[in-house]
Amino acid sequence: MTTQNKKFRNDTKRGDRNVSLFCLVLQCSGERNRHGLYSFLMNILAIGDIVGQPGRRAVEMWLPALKAQYSIDFCFANAENASGGLGLDEKCARQLLDAGLDALTLGNHAFAKKQVIELLEADWPILRPINGPSDWPGKPYLVHAGKLPIVLINLSGSVFMDSLDDPFQAIDQWLKSIAEQKLGKCVIIDFHAEATAEKTAMGHFLKDRVSAVLGTHTHVQTADERILGQGTAYITDLGMTGPSNSVIGMNIESSLRRFTKRLPSRYEIGDGPAVLQGAVITLDPLCGQARSISRVSLQEDTTV
Repeated sequence: MTTQNKKFRNDTKRGDRNVSLFCLVLQCSGERNRHGLYSFLMNILAIGDIVGQPGRRAVEMWLPALKAQYSIDFCFANAENASGGLGLDEKCARQLLDAGLDALTLGNHAFAKKQVIELLEADWPILRPINGPSDWPGKPYLVHAGKLPIVLINLSGSVFMDSLDDPFQAIDQWLKSIAEQKLGKCVIIDFHAEATAEKTAMGHFLKDRVSAVLGTHTHVQTADERILGQGTAYITDLGMTGPSNSVIGMNIESSLRRFTKRLPSRYEIGDGPAVLQGAVITLDPLCGQARSISRVSLQEDTTV
């Protein structure tokens, strides 16, 4: 990993709190106003499901400019499809972290590549769903030096998805644990789920309890970004970062074979110009409330 990522991993080992919680804690510094309170806002970039080499290339191509344009304090992406369209291996995880991402989240394909088990056990900033079996690998949390924590949690849905613990009951319990341990007021949820109704319900369930509920998994960006309650940023799906000439990232011909002929077909990555989709969320770190959420959608120009 890069020197920066090595420092991140070393810093996490110095945490002195042992909380049984599968989340990632990062901390940002800032200036205090004359009352001794932090007066700045923090900008978070969340990137939708990265699919294969085109998605990784899109991150490398656009992430530096996006971080500069929006003065990003923390950025993460869902990477469960980053390696060949299914799962995440060490090579691809390293490529994405070296490109500038601070953390990677997973989902129902979390363990499609066996290497991810070693990464989770080795303190990499990679999160699997917290509502899986208690003996799933992964450290409780990682801490980056600073004073204002951002807590990132990966949660998997239950409708039309692999059977895991109920996401509503699970997140309810974990939020109580976060509050008891005083890990921070800024809490971001990557809700990896299929059904839009379940995602919308989760947004309202967590309204004014977390900073953001950001849907992933469907690879189709929705246009319903908004602030729920007094300060919970919400979007049903961040979208996809991958090949535009595809069926949600997969090769069109092989996808049509499965749908029209009902015959098995090898999963292959689509082609065409790369796209990057996601959202920028602005948070007040003092209270943990979101002030705004804006969609991001970029497409590679192949005419030049």
